[in-house]
Amino acid sequence: MTAQKKSIVCAISLLFSLAAGAQEFPRAEVGFDYSYLRYAPNVPGSSGHSLNGGGGSLVFNINQYLGIKADLQGYGSTTSSFVIAPGPNFPTGASANVQGNLFTYMFGPQIKLHTPKIQPFVHALFGGAHSNVYANAFKHICVSGSTVCSFSTAPANNAFAMAFGGGVDIPIGHVVAIRPAEIDYLYTNFTNQFNNSNQNNFRYSGGIVFNLGGRSK
Repeated sequence: MTAQKKSIVCAISLLFSLAAGAQEFPRAEVGFDYSYLRYAPNVPGSSGHSLNGGGGSLVFNINQYLGIKADLQGYGSTTSSFVIAPGPNFPTGASANVQGNLFTYMFGPQIKLHTPKIQPFVHALFGGAHSNVYANAFKHICVSGSTVCSFSTAPANNAFAMAFGGGVDIPIGHVVAIRPAEIDYLYTNFTNQFNNSNQNNFRYSGGIVFNLGGRSK
């Protein structure tokens, strides 16, 4: 056998080995993470602020590439600054620093490459977000404050949310993997008297993943 033929045979063998390794996958993956969110309120005069929190995810793998993911994240109470110019809802304008939290719960498909050394993935998640910051702002500004408000009911706490992004897992065994980075564009749609429609946010997460169930080929 010539050197060229030997090289071709070795290359084909290597490809089959990699393909076989890539076909091994856990039935489920459970992740726990720290999460940082740069939240961008769509309020004239109000700047974005940073939220710190964490949560987890659960993935049921249909095959070696496709899984269904549930993602739950919570961000602790933080201070949001409201600086609102005079308008129909606030005839004399308004300003206040208000405490509030944020929770997101989303579901959707994940595509992941299960290789032995590094496992990149992408996902598209859809669901909802919950925050009490706008209800707290209503109480602080319109109820207990001296600001004149043209509405008398508290804004809704719930909104539509979706996230597009991905990350990478690094296996350190068959059961455990480290997730150094997951980067997402997070869209929320809190529309109320304090806010103008959608918010375009940045999210970073990192943590640990546990692989559960028998591994199949």
